[in-house]
Amino acid sequence: MKKIVVINGHPNQESFNAVIAETYIKTALETGAEVRYIAIGKLDFDPNLRYGYQRRMELEPDLVQALEDIHWSEHQVWIHPIWWLGMPAIMKGFLDRAFLPGIMFKRNKEGQSTGLLLGKTGRIITTAGDMSFEIYSNIYSSSGLVQLQQGILEYCGVKSIQHTFIGPLQEFHEEDRKKHLENISHLALEDGG
Repeated sequence: MKKIVVINGHPNQESFNAVIAETYIKTALETGAEVRYIAIGKLDFDPNLRYGYQRRMELEPDLVQALEDIHWSEHQVWIHPIWWLGMPAIMKGFLDRAFLPGIMFKRNKEGQSTGLLLGKTGRIITTAGDMSFEIYSNIYSSSGLVQLQQGILEYCGVKSIQHTFIGPLQEFHEEDRKKHLENISHLALEDGG
């Protein structure tokens, strides 16, 4: 059985991102995969990394559980909206607080880093309210995707990361949403099989 963790970075649990997560999870479970779900907006933690890396803050129980789920997984699915060309603040705070040296990566005496999520694969599903993929990629160089995929996940050892962009949501009709949710189910079938 494949072990999948689904991480929803949207703070509103009634968002389309939550529906995407539910659709993905339902289909992945049908394939026989084991699935754990992290809804970042529901976690109880301080998103402010107050001291940078100079002093370690105590990890709240919700962060400890989330880290356990991420390390347990073989495949990670990150779902989030694109806000100001990046991720929501609560998701960035989660990454700042949880993706720490010694937990997600380590450095040797020469300052070279090694990711501690080696052997894991990933998928990033992003939504945009008023932006097309062409604008996001051609004008803004997929800046938020670069941050999460290369700057965080690959740095921590996650490989074979696939990306799905859904937008502009403001122009979608119900049929568009259904079509995209069908695609999400297809992706979950691929990942869970």
